[in-house]
Amino acid sequence: MRHLLHRRYRRFLHPSTSTVLLRSIHSKPPKPQSQPPPPTPPIPPQKPSTFALHDISWEDPYSWMSSLNDKVAMRHMDVYMEQEEKYTEAVMADSERIQSKLQSEMASRFASDLSTPPLRWGPWLYYRRIEEGKQYPVLCRRLASLNEEFISHKSPSAGFDFSSGKRIEQKLLDYNQEAERFGGYAYEELSEVSPDHRFLAYTMYDKDNDYFKLSVRDLNFGSLCSKPQVDRVSNLAWAKGGRALIYVATDQNKRPYRIYCSMLGSNEEDILLLDEPMENVYVNIRHTKDFRFVAVNTFSAKFSKVFLINAADPLSGLTSVWECEAQAHCIVEHHQGYLYLFTDAAKEGQSVDCHYLIRSPVHTSFPRKWESILIDDQDLIIEDVDFCDTHMVFVLREGRKFKLCSVDLPLPDGKGPVYLKELNSHFLPLPKYVSQISPGPNYDYYSSSMRFTVSSPVMPDAVVDYDLSNGKWNIVQQQNMLLDRTRVLYGTTSVSSVEKSSIYRSSTNEASFEDDHLWNDLAEFYACEHYDVSSCDGVLVPLTVVYSRTRKKVGHNPGLLHGHGAYGELLDKRWRSELKSLLDRGWVIAYADVRGGGGGGKKWHHDGRRTGKRNSIDDYVSCAKFLIEREIVQENKLAGWGYSAGGLLVASAINLCPDLFRAAVLKVPFLDPSNTLLYPILPLTPVDYEEFGYPGDIEDFRAIQNYCPYHNIQKDVFYPAVMVSSSFNTRFGVWEAAKWVARVRERSIYDPERPILLNLTVDIVEENRYLQCKESALETSFLIKMMNS
Repeated sequence: MRHLLHRRYRRFLHPSTSTVLLRSIHSKPPKPQSQPPPPTPPIPPQKPSTFALHDISWEDPYSWMSSLNDKVAMRHMDVYMEQEEKYTEAVMADSERIQSKLQSEMASRFASDLSTPPLRWGPWLYYRRIEEGKQYPVLCRRLASLNEEFISHKSPSAGFDFSSGKRIEQKLLDYNQEAERFGGYAYEELSEVSPDHRFLAYTMYDKDNDYFKLSVRDLNFGSLCSKPQVDRVSNLAWAKGGRALIYVATDQNKRPYRIYCSMLGSNEEDILLLDEPMENVYVNIRHTKDFRFVAVNTFSAKFSKVFLINAADPLSGLTSVWECEAQAHCIVEHHQGYLYLFTDAAKEGQSVDCHYLIRSPVHTSFPRKWESILIDDQDLIIEDVDFCDTHMVFVLREGRKFKLCSVDLPLPDGKGPVYLKELNSHFLPLPKYVSQISPGPNYDYYSSSMRFTVSSPVMPDAVVDYDLSNGKWNIVQQQNMLLDRTRVLYGTTSVSSVEKSSIYRSSTNEASFEDDHLWNDLAEFYACEHYDVSSCDGVLVPLTVVYSRTRKKVGHNPGLLHGHGAYGELLDKRWRSELKSLLDRGWVIAYADVRGGGGGGKKWHHDGRRTGKRNSIDDYVSCAKFLIEREIVQENKLAGWGYSAGGLLVASAINLCPDLFRAAVLKVPFLDPSNTLLYPILPLTPVDYEEFGYPGDIEDFRAIQNYCPYHNIQKDVFYPAVMVSSSFNTRFGVWEAAKWVARVRERSIYDPERPILLNLTVDIVEENRYLQCKESALETSFLIKMMNS
């Protein structure tokens, strides 16, 4: 397989050009040379296998590609992958110049400062920074009292204070050294500092064994603790103030099923707290923000249960606090003697469409009674909630508009459920066109300052600290795309300019908080428009469109339509700096919030999963047709883009209307649910089956067969050009991409101007900024090339 750091292109010289020939003026003019024939795609061997279920049978000529234990098949696969690599390079060889230009553009937009914004927790400021010439970051901290105005890791250099002669930075973990421990590859899944700031527990991916390994480091001495050092760990939480670590272990199929407690400094074996024998039941844990309890969630497709472990005495057993039928989202927090539960479980046997918040005293008689906090308001949806000792913050959505609301704690007793405005609520300032609000780590439970990341299609992500005690706010970090550098606003160096207009308002005085020059908004240069598109069944689908105000021409712009539509997750509409290269070349970037995704309540998600998966595909096609019919995008110049489950969405839409799209990019896509759900090679969770369907259920199986991209490729028609990017180390294996690519070529009409490419990436693209640029430049040049061909 090619190494992306050294992609080579061969240049073939015609023999007549190997030397310079001096011709006389009487020589005949040279004959025009014919263009070399276009490269031809590889043809993998076919080994038909027959499968059957529910009296339905089908053949799969490429099933051998997923026979991981068949050494002969894997040798064939290696040869085939090498052929695909050479074919992709040959097709894209004439775009080397634009690739280089795009890569330079994209690299210049990366944040020039390589440090994360410092996070204050207790007396410390924690942050990560990348040292010059190193691939991976270093986790560091410094005492806030020694460095109140933290500017960046460059001043003072590497944390050295030249005026006092003291080093004020402490390196906690160098991930470059971790890469040496794990075969040159460093990928961290979990990282938790103990509440006494003495230990760091973290899990690193062991690539050779395909699991995450738990290690604990003593931050006072910088050394690894002798225990616990455990393989196959999926969750962890601190107890006993940092003297005990609770962790979840997985079985051979990566199912989280056991909870252990390890006493640091003890030579005794780790103690088993819970063993879940049922194969369809999964376990996870999390500590409450005040570190008083560890919440234990056990769930399957049929139930959800929540237990509590007393963090001061983790060996005292588990206490049941909540149980409901069917799988539900359940997050438990503790505040001054009350348990707060944020959930979307059914109320009194009736399904609900959104999350709600209830509470119950910690110490209460059985059965436990929960009381509602807020009166249901269908116009104001709770998307998320976060706590500190003095305040609760709600992430709200009113239609498409996001809001951030602070409420004083403790809440009044004995009033019963009330409207939000009755709780002395304060709405915090936000910019225009917010597409997502994500709470930060917010570890410092006793601080009134809370951090959120605010995202928008026309604004680089803004990391914002809100002081909930007085409403003052500070943009801690945000990239300034106009200057191609990062706006780093650490500490108190830039608060004054923001504070002038930042006092928060009560719910009765919701004045406009938008002040674009403070938020570094790009709406002056890039327009953001919202539409409601009628799908096949009349349901209105939200469509967001972004374009350059100076490059928009009615009916003449190429376009890229993003979609995901799975797991109830919000479609990622954040500003992405690599898309600026397309916007500045006159492209329209569109986002279809189809059913199956988030942002429309529980029903919106359920209507696009299992037997309703076809709805999400119809929604996407309707949005694509809308873009062309309204002349927002030029006909025959629309491309699709989908990641993971979004790859399934876009590929299914192509099968449905191949002439609607000119090109598509599918990144690590899920393309063969019929076989993957029936014969999983990599472990799947109940969430996967709830999303795509249970093959054992005949209605689900028929729906899977109906939407499966691999099984519904049309015969003898022209398909759009497609670049499928995949890797050997992905949740949906490279064989899915390879099978789909081979079958599209086999069934569709071959057109060299509409190639079907398989782009193999290395596993560390997301961890390496150079490789990110290189891959983004390749995909972008592919789209540009296909539109111009």
